[in-house]
Amino acid sequence: MKYVPSLEKSFKPMILELRKFNAQATEPFAICVERQNGYRYRYDMKVFRGDNVENYEMVERVIKSILWVVGGFKIYLGGNDFITKKMQEVFSLEGTRRFDVDFMSRVYDKPFEVIACLLAEVPTTIEASLPAGGHLEGCRIGFDAGGSDRKVSAVVNGEVIHSEEVVWFPKINEDPEYHYAGILDSFKRAAAKMPRVDAIGVSSAGIYIDNEVRVASLFLKVPQDLFEKKVRDMYIRAAKEIGDIPLTVANDGDVTALAGALSLKDGRVLGIAMGTSEAVGYVNKDGNLNGWLSELAFVPVDYNKDAMIDEWSGDYGCGVKYFSQDSVIKLAGFAGIKLDENASPAEKLKVVQGLMKENDPRAREIYENIGIYLGYSIAYYAEFYDIKYLLLLGRVTSGEGGDIIIAKANEVLKDEFPEYKDITIMMPDEWTRRVGQSIAAASLPELKK
Repeated sequence: MKYVPSLEKSFKPMILELRKFNAQATEPFAICVERQNGYRYRYDMKVFRGDNVENYEMVERVIKSILWVVGGFKIYLGGNDFITKKMQEVFSLEGTRRFDVDFMSRVYDKPFEVIACLLAEVPTTIEASLPAGGHLEGCRIGFDAGGSDRKVSAVVNGEVIHSEEVVWFPKINEDPEYHYAGILDSFKRAAAKMPRVDAIGVSSAGIYIDNEVRVASLFLKVPQDLFEKKVRDMYIRAAKEIGDIPLTVANDGDVTALAGALSLKDGRVLGIAMGTSEAVGYVNKDGNLNGWLSELAFVPVDYNKDAMIDEWSGDYGCGVKYFSQDSVIKLAGFAGIKLDENASPAEKLKVVQGLMKENDPRAREIYENIGIYLGYSIAYYAEFYDIKYLLLLGRVTSGEGGDIIIAKANEVLKDEFPEYKDITIMMPDEWTRRVGQSIAAASLPELKK
């Protein structure tokens, strides 16, 4: 390891530990994760023979990664019965990864299973490539549901003719009628600016399957029984009030990546937004979506068991503590920067950004450390994604700090991982920032023939 974060020397990059493990192990082992509609993702690796603690630790981390990159409710394991039995304990409602098990069960509406197989019987990959976006003809509504404001645009033949933002408070409201009224109001505002509405595209934080809300922070306070009755099909119901027209609801990270792909006129785009959390989306080589979760906030990037714990999942070393404002706050403490304990995370981040403007070396060191994290983590993400462009955005990357992160990540990639030296790390251009998200959201549905 040539680059050690100066403020967190205990950092053990997942990619280096995985490569070292695979180089020493000799026995083939296969993992296959299945999600909706029979889509599957298979990952092959090496393990040590027999009953080995090292096997359990590494295989658990890899399964955890695949679950949050791809998503799924059924895991097939083959090649070592000891590992399979252990993972059946770990990935259960009584095991250490019960958060992941419960979460995936809710997302896919299926009981979670870990199935023992012979190596030869582990299923193969069945990929999805879901056409999404790039449809610019006609009169379209592009809606972006944020946590603090909702933005809607009227888009006619690829041109935004009207756009507006309305402040709202979805995360603190228990009554789903509040959310429904806000969504429908935005739809109607945009519809009023056009002669007709041909399609509606929605960009929203959370997990969406078949246009249904499965998990989303916007509805955090809504009781589960009301969620099932009123939230799950909320966008579908609201769209029907506008007309019998195509609707596509997508994760906001995927829409951001799509906006970047439209701007670049190319695919293989991984978008990472470093803000409250680590929000991610991906557009494949065909300019389509894989139908993956891409919830990299929960993907482990640090193999060190003493790494900071994510409060939500109860797990260590996950991306949220390395690529969000939490990372900046954590490193500020290590750097000796005093922050007001009563301040919000966003306010603490502003303090560090202010110090960066004053060329404080401690602030620069924070961003250099994040750049080191990112360089090694891109190489790990590339185990699963085919990456040509890495689009970086979010409040953590604003100002000179973002440039420092990119420069250091590039240095790590080119020096440690020459096979990935051609990955282009970039910030969104002005078009993507200003109107790209609206147009990308509006372009999601294909018009009826």
